[in-house]
Amino acid sequence: MLGKKQLQDFDLVNLAGRTVLLRADLNVPMQEGRIADDHRLVTSLPTLSLLREAGARVIILSHLGRPNARANPSFSLKPVAARLAELLSSDVEFVGDPLGRGQYQSANLIMLENTRFLFGEIENNEDISKSWAKLGDLFVNDAFGAAHRAHASTAGLALAIRGRGGEAIAGLLMSQELHFLGKAVNDPTPPFVGILGGAKISGKIEVISSLLKRVDRLLIGGAMANTFFRAMGLSTGTSLVEDDCISIAQDLLQENKGKLLLPIDCVVAKQIEDDALHRVVRREEVQEDDMVLDIGPETVIAFREAASGARTILWNGPMGVFETYPFGRGTIDLARSVAEICDRGALVVIGGGDSAMAADIAGVTSRLTHVSSGGGASLAFLAGEILPGVHSLSDKE
Repeated sequence: MLGKKQLQDFDLVNLAGRTVLLRADLNVPMQEGRIADDHRLVTSLPTLSLLREAGARVIILSHLGRPNARANPSFSLKPVAARLAELLSSDVEFVGDPLGRGQYQSANLIMLENTRFLFGEIENNEDISKSWAKLGDLFVNDAFGAAHRAHASTAGLALAIRGRGGEAIAGLLMSQELHFLGKAVNDPTPPFVGILGGAKISGKIEVISSLLKRVDRLLIGGAMANTFFRAMGLSTGTSLVEDDCISIAQDLLQENKGKLLLPIDCVVAKQIEDDALHRVVRREEVQEDDMVLDIGPETVIAFREAASGARTILWNGPMGVFETYPFGRGTIDLARSVAEICDRGALVVIGGGDSAMAADIAGVTSRLTHVSSGGGASLAFLAGEILPGVHSLSDKE
């Protein structure tokens, strides 16, 4: 795993009685003070359980939302600690101070308040990192979803612990993420098919360029396909289009004609509503007052056929506005097709929160090789960027 130490490589016998700082990604969606989806809590359980079984005292750090460096009850991790306690069938002591100041020596599982309540967390303030580092002598980073950011509780804390003579290692989830994403990108079994969706090209230019050097075919859907349509001289009506990226799309089309596959037909409507009147049209037939909101049935078939023989599939981003009923069929149908390909032995990795949600809605998550928990981090990895949360860990000897 990129030459970094992992929890699997660590002598767990030596953990008994030690205090371990665990950076987890417990940034769960909240609705009216309640957890709407506890998937990220569930994925954190293997590392937590392993540390506790080894006899370690664990102090958990995480962020939640964007409280803008001030305490805000709406972004408190207290309900997260309560739910984690239910999942573990164990007490989790919640400490309302993000820096962990207070008396809690008797507890063996502790969660500190939201790291982003602190001014300096996002800025990777060294003093904050050093303050946390005094709480333990081993740092386990399991927060892949935050690995692309150099924050005080991720990269900063890793360096602070190492500066004190301790070690910073990857947790089980972090290792798993890097293994499967690395396998798909750096050592894919051909044919290798990439699928990209979502709203914008601008946030994925590096990803597109990186994948085009590796894949046999790249299928593009979602609103980003509209910019390619405009690059082809087609009408996109009132659809989302990045005008400043049209020339980039033109270059990509010209340089990769044999690899890029765009939608043949699409689902259009006048507005994004559950009961909106909608119709299927070919991409050349989009009218001036239409919005392109999903790929059409012919495209689903074409994408399925293009991916059918793949041995490696990497998918990031939905094919349409899948959260709104009439415009989710393309994404859901494609997710089921990809699951069938995975059933036949292909390596299938899905990255990004929306893609993961779509796989869940389609009921195929358990049939896929790996569903990444980190949207921005997985994109950064796919683009070939250095992930500070990984780079800062201890090197293997």
